[in-house]
Amino acid sequence: MRDVLPELMAWWEAGETIGVGTVVATFRSAPRPPGASMLVGPDETAVGSVSGGCVEGAVYELAQAVAGSGTPVLERYGVSDDDAFAVGLTCGGILDVFVEQVSRATFPQLGAIAADVAAGRPVALATVIEHPDPTRVGRRMVIRPDAASEGGLGSTRADAAVRDDALGLLAAGTDATLTYGPDGERRGEGMRVFVWGFAPKPRMLVFGAIDFAAAVAEVGSFLGYRVTVCDARPVFATASRFPRADEVVVDWPHRYLQAEVEAGRVDGRTVLAVLTHDPKFDVPLLEVALRLPAVAYVGAMGSRRTHEDRVDRLRAAGVTDAELARLSSPIGLDLGARTPEETAVSIAAEIVARRWGGSGERLAATQGRIHHDG
Repeated sequence: MRDVLPELMAWWEAGETIGVGTVVATFRSAPRPPGASMLVGPDETAVGSVSGGCVEGAVYELAQAVAGSGTPVLERYGVSDDDAFAVGLTCGGILDVFVEQVSRATFPQLGAIAADVAAGRPVALATVIEHPDPTRVGRRMVIRPDAASEGGLGSTRADAAVRDDALGLLAAGTDATLTYGPDGERRGEGMRVFVWGFAPKPRMLVFGAIDFAAAVAEVGSFLGYRVTVCDARPVFATASRFPRADEVVVDWPHRYLQAEVEAGRVDGRTVLAVLTHDPKFDVPLLEVALRLPAVAYVGAMGSRRTHEDRVDRLRAAGVTDAELARLSSPIGLDLGARTPEETAVSIAAEIVARRWGGSGERLAATQGRIHHDG
């Protein structure tokens, strides 16, 4: 929806009624991801795409009908590779598309959501796309991390379950279709809810273009981070060595981090993994990192001896004990990791534990809730 939000808002603010089709699930080689939307405006204009052209005509006609009737519809396009051509998906994929009517009357919260998106404030929108009770299909709930939810999905239990899961999606900046029992039961089927997570992906900054960094970049990308690898040595900092990184930067780490901070591209969700274990890079970088007002995680790789030497150098540079307490060093949880891939899992596990307040202990050895509120 983000891509078509300006056009949607223009019609919404003018008091028009719009048909909106959104991809809520994909299977196999479907061309557009969940969250891709197409609008059919009051002047019969189509904006956006749900399939790159494969089934646009069918969704266009359905969106026109739904805009008129007000009754939302969940439609599946594509069945198998053999007959996909006949139903419109020549790639052989399958799309679930949810089509709904949007207007000021049916979606009064849209203006506030658009304002949040424009300001870069995280906000999630949960919509019931399937339910045994047809009166609950199309119900919406707006979720913000530090505020009460607006709207509702039909029951207190469902609202609580979806809010909990939506906050996790929002933290990762991803969209997803979630399945519950009819009243929001964790184990069950019958209710499907699509959640848009309107937030930029959190950033993972990996410093040090070494083999461990490639593994960390891959795990970070898997977890939903926008990954940057930074190193001052151009011979090592190349895109071909880090195919899963979103960008590879050649610069002195401390200088790059300071520039990103000043540009407003480092926030409370940003995680920093310092893997160089070379004092000429690490110490200036950590002086900057540990004095930032808010980042989610700062970890530094190295042996116990390297850690002790690094701490001595940082103290000599004026870093306080309170600032040093923010440093996870040696980096990662104690998993007995040896390979770069295992080490990356160890680092990722510590980042996840820090995000949600987990202890890092075996769940079998703990009591109480498995999922933390963070």
